[in-house]
Amino acid sequence: FGGAYNSDNGIIGQITIDERNFDIWRFPRSFREIADGTAWRGAGQSFRLELTPGADVERYLVSFGEPYLFNTPISLNVSGYLFTRQYFDWNEQRLGGRVSLGYRLTPFLSVSAGVRAENVEISDVRLPGAAPDLDAVVGNTDLYVGHVSLVHDTRDHPFLATTGSYLSMTFNQGFGEFDYSRGDIELRRYRLMYQRPDGSGRHTLTAGTKLGFTGSQTPVFENYFAGGFSSIRGFDFRGASPVVGDVRVGGEFQWLNTIEYMFPLTSDDMIKGVFFVDYGTIEEEVTVTSENFRVAPGFGFRIHMPAAGIGAPLAFDFAFPVEEAATDEKRVFSFYLGVLR
Repeated sequence: FGGAYNSDNGIIGQITIDERNFDIWRFPRSFREIADGTAWRGAGQSFRLELTPGADVERYLVSFGEPYLFNTPISLNVSGYLFTRQYFDWNEQRLGGRVSLGYRLTPFLSVSAGVRAENVEISDVRLPGAAPDLDAVVGNTDLYVGHVSLVHDTRDHPFLATTGSYLSMTFNQGFGEFDYSRGDIELRRYRLMYQRPDGSGRHTLTAGTKLGFTGSQTPVFENYFAGGFSSIRGFDFRGASPVVGDVRVGGEFQWLNTIEYMFPLTSDDMIKGVFFVDYGTIEEEVTVTSENFRVAPGFGFRIHMPAAGIGAPLAFDFAFPVEEAATDEKRVFSFYLGVLR
C-alpha cells in the first residue's frame, strides 16, 4: 500500500500484490493453504497485480512472468492493463496487453521480442480543429506494435547507481491502422569520482542520452514529448514539445541529454545534493534546429529513507532554462514524493 505525488503525474495511490515465487499451477487444496501463503507459490514465477488510482493518471495492471519457459533459458512475460491520463490538450485511455519473450545472453546482456495490442481512446480535445493530426485520432483506435530490443545493464543499483552503464536499443514496427517504424537508443553511464575508505560518501558523475526516430505515419499519441521531471527539467510536463495550433502534438525525433553530478550532504548518505544540465530537442521532423533547442542547468536534492518504506529516493529539483523555444511552458521546480508499506 502506498502513494506518490510528483510534478508530472499529480497525486496517485497504489495497491500492489507482487509475488516473486509464484506457481500458476499450485491451486489451493484447502483454505488453510490460502491463509498460510502456500497456495500459488513455489515455482519461481512472477505475478503482479497493481491498482494505481489518481487524480490525473490511473493505471490498473496484471502481469505474469515465467523465467524458464518449458525448462529453457527463454523467459515469457504477459500483461494486461488499463491506463487513463488527462493531458493538457486531450484525455487518453489505453486498454491493452503485451506478450514478450526474452533471452539472457550473458549476466549483463539480454534480448527480447514481443507485441503490444491496444485500443486507444482520445476524448475531450481542448481545441477541436486546431491540430489535424489530433482530430484524425479522436475516438477509438486499434494499435498494434511489435518490438525487438537489446539491453546491456551493468549498474550497481537501479535508482542510485554509482558505477556501471545502461544501454537499451529498441526497434518497433506499428501495423494495422497505423504502419510506421520507430527506433530508440538510450545510454546512461555512471562514473564513481570519489568515495570514503569504507565505500560510503560516493560522488558520482552521470551522463545520459536518448535518441529516437519514428515514421511520418505515427499517430500523435505515440509521438515524442519532452518536459517534466523525467525528461527536460525546467519545463512543464510535455511543455517542451512541438506545438501546432496551440496544441502540443509532439514530434518524430527526439534527442534528450543530461549531465549530473551527485554527492552526499550528510555522513549517513541519506541526503544527497545534485548539480545537473539537461539539454536537447524534440522536433516535428528528423532534424535539429537552434530555435527548438533547450538547455536547463539546475540543482536538487535526493533523500533516501528505505527504513520508512521509501524505496526510490525523494527528489526535489530546481532548473532554470537558458535556451528554449518560443512556445515552451516553463516550470522551475519539479519533485517526486512516494511511500510504499
